[in-house]
Amino acid sequence: MKRLKLTVAYDGTNYCGWQIQPNGITVEEVLNRALRKLTGEEITVIGASRTDSGVHALGNVAVFDSETSIPPERISYALNQRLPDDIVVIRSRRSVSRTGHSAIHVIQKKTYEYHILNAKIPDPTRRLTRYFVSFDLDIEKMKKAAQYLVGTHDFVSFCNVRTDVEDTVRTIYSLDILPVGDEITIRIQGNGFLYNMVRIIVGTLVRVGRGFYTPEQVQEILEAKNRKAAGVTAPPQGLFLVGIEYEK
Repeated sequence: MKRLKLTVAYDGTNYCGWQIQPNGITVEEVLNRALRKLTGEEITVIGASRTDSGVHALGNVAVFDSETSIPPERISYALNQRLPDDIVVIRSRRSVSRTGHSAIHVIQKKTYEYHILNAKIPDPTRRLTRYFVSFDLDIEKMKKAAQYLVGTHDFVSFCNVRTDVEDTVRTIYSLDILPVGDEITIRIQGNGFLYNMVRIIVGTLVRVGRGFYTPEQVQEILEAKNRKAAGVTAPPQGLFLVGIEYEK
């Protein structure tokens, strides 16, 4: 028995998130089904990050145990022939760890990007991967506001109230606002994220960009430790899990 590691990209539009649940099809379920057909074994993958319904990924990670004789680096090619077009295994290899789930236990950094289409008229070709905002946004104010979130803080104000996590302290290493043409990319890297945390941060920064909050009020929102103090939760389609880095 060996442990194998997959790096997976997917368009989350048609899925109820990563994790298996009773109310709809998920990425994990589709991967399990393809692996079982490929290997003939009862395989269940374990994902490093549980993305929500409608959220995309460029580099999520999953591991599973198998006795298959297929070379690890060839599993990605064989799986992609059995997966729908909106899920792709970018890479497959032997996992360096056989004890525990290294993809979860030694995560050092996660990187997300949120993409905004800031234009007067929506673009139907980008509707599934961009958050359309027709109002003018002040990028410099958004950049200033973002810096109040960098560092180690209690992010309970930026967490969905339905979460059952007890420790809401997280560290954000960088938070960049990157405008190019009619698109704004918000790139955020941290040691972990609470439920809906990135989307609530984006919703709050958009409110700053529109002038509803001053940049300085973002610090007040942090200190309030109250979800009602922050902005709305931005929609899921603009969010991408870009990558996961591990401690060596």
